[in-house]
Amino acid sequence: MAMTAAGILAATVTLSGCMGPTYGTDKPAMAQLGDDLGAAVALGSGRDEDKAKIRYNPRPQLVVAGQQQAGSLPAPQQSLANRENNPNWVESPEETRARLRQEAEDNEKNQNYRSPLLTGRGQAGQMTETEKWEAFRQARQNAETTDVTARRRSLSEPPAEYRSADAGTLTDLGEPESKKEARRKKEAQAAGTGGSSWWKPFQ
Repeated sequence: MAMTAAGILAATVTLSGCMGPTYGTDKPAMAQLGDDLGAAVALGSGRDEDKAKIRYNPRPQLVVAGQQQAGSLPAPQQSLANRENNPNWVESPEETRARLRQEAEDNEKNQNYRSPLLTGRGQAGQMTETEKWEAFRQARQNAETTDVTARRRSLSEPPAEYRSADAGTLTDLGEPESKKEARRKKEAQAAGTGGSSWWKPFQ
């Protein structure tokens, strides 16, 4: 039945082969369609034969250790992705604060215990007024001055030499306002009179 349909289609294509565009295939559209359908029918008829030629081999069995080798196998590596198994696990600030508070509550009646939360000089671990002002001046000085030799903490941070301004640029105050005003008056007079006059030789 497929061959009959292909024959009818081929006859139809032969009769209408001289009509229609070729679309770059050197054949009319209907002729190209007939060739494609014939190739599809030919491929469909030969699929069963191709499947019969395929040879399926059984998969090999899994290699399992014997009873004597089971005891000599090394134990699996212990996971280090937690604080219990990894001594170098970083403690978060919240955990550190909670641990120190709990430690202070446990040693509440111990007079020799000094909490790390009370570190510093002054009363109750707080800085004195003089030390606060000194720390403020030092922080302000560090913010205004840039250490060119300092290394960047991250790649997104610009280099230190790009953040330091030129000393001449910082001290340059620009053109004085008096000179600007005199220049504007001179330009206005020149625009109003059409240029320099003969009675103003030093303009």
